[in-house]
Amino acid sequence: MSKSDPASQRKERNKTIRWVVTIFLVTILISGTISFVSDEIMASSSMPVAFLILFAIVLIGIVFDVIGVAVTSANEKPFHSMAARKVPGSIQAIRLLRNAERVSSICNDVIGDICGVVSGSASATIAAQILQNFSFTFPQVATLLMSALVAGLTVGGKAMGKTFAINSCTEIVSFVGKIIFVFSNIPHLFKRNNS
Repeated sequence: MSKSDPASQRKERNKTIRWVVTIFLVTILISGTISFVSDEIMASSSMPVAFLILFAIVLIGIVFDVIGVAVTSANEKPFHSMAARKVPGSIQAIRLLRNAERVSSICNDVIGDICGVVSGSASATIAAQILQNFSFTFPQVATLLMSALVAGLTVGGKAMGKTFAINSCTEIVSFVGKIIFVFSNIPHLFKRNNS
């Protein structure tokens, strides 16, 4: 790092490096945990339950992709008037928009990629269950069909989700802001009940 760099640039660079390292470590931890838990659950589940878990994982990836796209597409202005009227979740929505790059990174990259990896692992587990219960002349067909199904659902779902996210970005960000508002107020509710 050269001495000619202003202190603010250095601070920003260090902040970015810390963010990248944090995201890297969190992704490893979350991905490993979710993969382990889903593999354990799916190994002891019936085939319909295993399919439901697989679809739930794919759906989570699509939902977070929609949130990531909506946050990067939305305009901050409507939320300022909402905040002035003290609409619940508007301040949280403004925070999301001001940190759009990080929110998008978490939603699209971290959670999206984790769901992609876990759904791939889940589809392999289901393929193994199918091969145990049914006889195939070409066993690779079961694995290929499961991989194709997961890829089709993920890509198709995200394509539809992106269109929805761009067209309804304000409503989506407002809804997410309200959810964050509700969860952030849960500790205050417990304090009121205890006092």
